[in-house]
Order: sequence, then structure tokens, then C-alpha cells
Amino acid sequence: MSVLAFAEQRGGALRGATLETVTAARRLADALGANVTAIALGPAGLAGELEKLGRYGADEVLFAGSEQLADYAPEAYAQLLANAAKQNGAKALLFPASAMGKDLAPRVAARLGAGLASDVTELSVADGRIVAVRPAYAGKVFVRVGFKSEPALISLRPRAITAEESPREAQVKELAIDLDSEARRTRVKMAAGKKKERPDVAEAEVIVSGGRGMQGPEQWKLLEELADALGPGTALGASRAVVDAGWRPHSEQVGQTGKVVAPPLYFAIGISGAIQHLAGMRTARCIVAVNKDAEAPIFKIANYGIVGDLFQIVPRLTEEIRKAQSGD
Repeated sequence: MSVLAFAEQRGGALRGATLETVTAARRLADALGANVTAIALGPAGLAGELEKLGRYGADEVLFAGSEQLADYAPEAYAQLLANAAKQNGAKALLFPASAMGKDLAPRVAARLGAGLASDVTELSVADGRIVAVRPAYAGKVFVRVGFKSEPALISLRPRAITAEESPREAQVKELAIDLDSEARRTRVKMAAGKKKERPDVAEAEVIVSGGRGMQGPEQWKLLEELADALGPGTALGASRAVVDAGWRPHSEQVGQTGKVVAPPLYFAIGISGAIQHLAGMRTARCIVAVNKDAEAPIFKIANYGIVGDLFQIVPRLTEEIRKAQSGD
């Protein structure tokens, strides 16, 4: 009996969410009395990264290394994962709830005829059965989900589970790349995009988000300075209204129609707290809100709230953080 964990990579390097996924698989496997098998698909150069999977709890790594798998190929990835789940008698198959994971997990579930719980924040075992907890109704409630069949497919919300080391001598085995013509019909010919100076908002340790209270894109320099003071693991986020207005790119949008995040620390600057935005960030462990409206909904879920003019508060907050970081 095994618990499988999909090891997501990009550019020949494992994504941070992968270590969270393997950690969750390790905890689940311990509760079930099972082993953890990580499945890595990517270029041959990814082999140098695989020791990390054992460090975070994988007993075994199945690796399919090929240039044709270097970029995400939906049909090929789905076929290889479904075959591996069947061959290994998987009790469960875990994915990060990343952009790739949200696309891939349903494809694998359809191939296996299995149930899928998406955007899961907690996992447990009751009477030998897997139970997942996931948000519903825009994050207003959390529901417990069971599975009628095996394997149970689960995608995990990034940052909902903290990656923890649980070292194993993971044996790396070759996963045969046996693909039919259907699996080869999609091929990535070119990847275009700007190089990001900051981490992806879905994987960042700290997020500084701005809303309409910022009054315009030219004011974002205040948030950039705050993010710089907080450190290199800090990402910039934005509300839907800001993105719709063209002030910030869609990749930074946090909310029900953007990215769902759960960082250890979330700053909501000039964000009133519409339900669509709250649905995307309310599971952050610590929320700091700055807004001139004392009745703004964001204050109902904030751990720390500052009522006042953000154009006076944010520069002072940045200054104090810099002092604390320097030890002055």
C-alpha cells in the first residue's frame, strides 16, 4: 500500500509546493501504515533535485526523465500518473493545488474513475479511511470530505501545510515512458514570459496586497518598498478591482477569481474586504490590515488592524521594519 505524491517541477527545479505535498503524503502514509512514493516527471537534469524528496519523507522516487516531459504536457503527464497509480496500488495520490495541479488532478481522476477533493487544507485518517478538509461557499465554511473509492485524489492548497523534513534513503527508480498517440498530441514549442523578480503569489512566505485605496498604479512604490523591507520571500498581491482597472497584472490577483493563498503573513493595504477577496486569503495564518474605514469587512478577520491613512502608515511601517531587520 502506498501514498503517491506528484513532484511538480519547472525549468528542471522542484517547486516549493512539492515539498509541502511530500510532507502531507508522509503524514498520511504514517497514519495509514503505508509507504510514500514520489513521482517526478521532467528533463533528465531534474535527477539532481530528487534527493530533496527523500529528505522530506519519500521512501521511493519514480522518475521519468526526458526532454519531451521538460514542459508540462497534460495528456502525457496524466497518462503516466494514472498508470503509476494503478501499478503501485495507490491508496491516495496527492498534488499541489497549483495552476498545473489544478489542471492535472482532474485529468488523472477521470482516467482512474476516482474521486477528487481539491484545494484541501487538512488531512486525517478515521477508521482507516482518508478524510480531507476543504473550504466551501467562498471560504465561509470548511467541509469534511470522504472517498467512496481508491485511490483518493487530493490537491493541497499551497502553504496550508508546512514542509517538514523527515529524512529517508529514497531509492530512485526509472518510470517507463510508455505513451500512446493520444498522450503525444500536445507539445510545448515555446514558453514566453517575463522573468519574475519576486516569488509567485501562491507560494510566497509573505504577501503585500493592495486595493483601490492605493488610488492608482503610481502609488504601488509604497508597497514595493514595504515588500523589499520584509525580505526576498515577499510577493506583491492585488485585489480584483485593481487588476480590472489595469493597475497590476492578473498574476498578482488574490481572490476567488484569482489565486487562493495561505501564507504565514498577509498584508491587506487599502483593501476593504469584499467576500471574493476574503475567499482567496482568509486562511493566511496572520493578517495585517490597513484601511481608513473602521467598519471595513477586512477587520473582521484581521489579526492586526490599523485604521488610518495608508499613505502615512505604510512608509512608517516600512521604516520600522527596516530598523528591526538591521537591529538598530
